[in-house]
Amino acid sequence: MADSRDLLSPDKFIRRLQLELAEEILAEVDVKRTRELKRAVRRALREILEGELRAGLDEEIDRAREQVRRKIAPVIEEIRAAAKPREEERWFQRINLTVRLQHMLMAVSVILLIITGLPLKFPDSPLFQAMMGLLGGIGNSTLIHRVAAVGLISVSVWHLVYIVFFRAGRRDFILMLPRFKDVTDFIQMMGYYFGRRGEKPRFGRFSYVEKFDYWAVYWGCIIMIGTGFILWSPDFTFSFFPKYIYDIAKEVHSDEALLATLAIVIWHFYNVHFNPSVFPGSLLWLHGRLPEHEMKEEHPLEYEEIIAREEAEAAEDKQ
Repeated sequence: MADSRDLLSPDKFIRRLQLELAEEILAEVDVKRTRELKRAVRRALREILEGELRAGLDEEIDRAREQVRRKIAPVIEEIRAAAKPREEERWFQRINLTVRLQHMLMAVSVILLIITGLPLKFPDSPLFQAMMGLLGGIGNSTLIHRVAAVGLISVSVWHLVYIVFFRAGRRDFILMLPRFKDVTDFIQMMGYYFGRRGEKPRFGRFSYVEKFDYWAVYWGCIIMIGTGFILWSPDFTFSFFPKYIYDIAKEVHSDEALLATLAIVIWHFYNVHFNPSVFPGSLLWLHGRLPEHEMKEEHPLEYEEIIAREEAEAAEDKQ
């Protein structure tokens, strides 16, 4: 123990103690660092701060450290119980292969459209001039843009066929329709973020965030594909419409493309990649599965429906 003359100030001591205890807790549990682990560590350290520990003598430091460790002990046990090995955890299939393939085709198409479209909207930008050069000039860029546009049209038609002719597609489409619960869920979530509500809303298969993503894509596809057809061949367009229709379509196409880009980069990428709860990103788009602890946290109503259905089926089988 350091000499009492070299003791840290109370505030510095508390910060030092925080770090030591955090390392001690992390060493006690699975190194995979689950969400439950992170929350428990934060909760434990908050208790240390709220305890307003102050130390001036070596004996007081030892007594404070022992007091804190006694307080941490049940938290460590809680973490151990929550951090069971992932291979023992049940996984739930939420997104089937058809939808995952649609998402992949749309993602590739939209990224190519952004890369080849933004240089046309901002031709004086050095960044986009360099990007155009890497693409091989305006000729190659236009070709890639149109190929990507065909990909976007194809996935839009594919999805419409899916929701009309496939049971799973019809079910998910109906569940994606906005409901009054989405409004109350949003209000409750804002209250939770600002500390006015103690719990987050309980979501079913789709939350209001996922519904916003879904319907934003619908709106974007209608606008971009509709105006894109007008811009594809000016000669064909001018044979049926006056020039101002072409000019309007050009402005709408350009502005909607920028809006879609910002929505993807700021809204969608944050929710699926940069949100602290999922960083560095969810692989749901790749394998379509969620572990049980995420189902309970993100989609508790759907989880309860699945479990209730399985229990009912098991009861019927016994009869």
